[in-house]
Amino acid sequence: MTLRQLEILRAVIRHQTTMAAARLLGMSQPAVSNAVKQLEAQLGFPLFERVNNRLFPTEAARVIHAESEPLFAQHAALEARLRALRQDKRGRLRLLSTPPLGHGVVPRAMRRMLARQPGLRITFDVRRLDEVVEGVEGGDAELGFGLSLEERPGLSTRLLAEARMVCVCPPDHPLARESLVTPGLLRAWPLIALEGGTRMGRAVRAAFQGAREPFSAAVEVRYADTACAMAEAGVGVAVVDPFSARSRHRPLAVLPFEPAVPARALAFWAVGLPLSQTAQGLLQELHAMLGNTGDGAAG
Repeated sequence: MTLRQLEILRAVIRHQTTMAAARLLGMSQPAVSNAVKQLEAQLGFPLFERVNNRLFPTEAARVIHAESEPLFAQHAALEARLRALRQDKRGRLRLLSTPPLGHGVVPRAMRRMLARQPGLRITFDVRRLDEVVEGVEGGDAELGFGLSLEERPGLSTRLLAEARMVCVCPPDHPLARESLVTPGLLRAWPLIALEGGTRMGRAVRAAFQGAREPFSAAVEVRYADTACAMAEAGVGVAVVDPFSARSRHRPLAVLPFEPAVPARALAFWAVGLPLSQTAQGLLQELHAMLGNTGDGAAG
């Protein structure tokens, strides 16, 4: 199969009609129909079921589509990189991050970079993890940062720090006197929990289950940064990643939590695309900073 055939297959799957696919691709409708028929003949099996003038992909077509998506993501990333090179020949860095790293350690690393490279231009945004991943795969950013990312075929990753979730509470809270916090100790206090649909939220719930303690949240929030703000306001106590707990120098007690819940800080970029020297320099800054925070560095 050629890339053009894959592109036509992808367009028909997404739009379900050859007419819509033709408009997207700048082709005639008969040309798209013929291309699909030729591809089916070439492969020796059908790719679509035709129902009421719409085309529904067979299981084989869905498999081909899924396996080819990293190729389109890599192509989009390359085109975005080329656009950036055309628009600005000076140093330019496009970054996306989730809040735990994007509200603390990444901006501090950028500050050091800008001090050494005054002409450097940075585009930076903080988003949800799935949006950061999509942005990097689609070429909107050269580098992405997040916690506990699952392996994806379209991304290369580098471990920046291996850390553990912590418990946060006001400094005058009775828990602040504890050297170690467990799910059992949290039973007596209102718990500010990360949403169960998030990776960190699921991990904390699993820790309670492993300790055979009931999990009961007084408040649920999406972001650890929000949980820290609420803990600071005295709403309750929270179990969050250590990067969020220390990102804004809040007057919070930050305590070890067991059973241990990993919080791995990762950088990632589109597979097959070499990192620019500027991006590599930023990663070196992050390694140096995280190695000195007590959260643990990674090689």
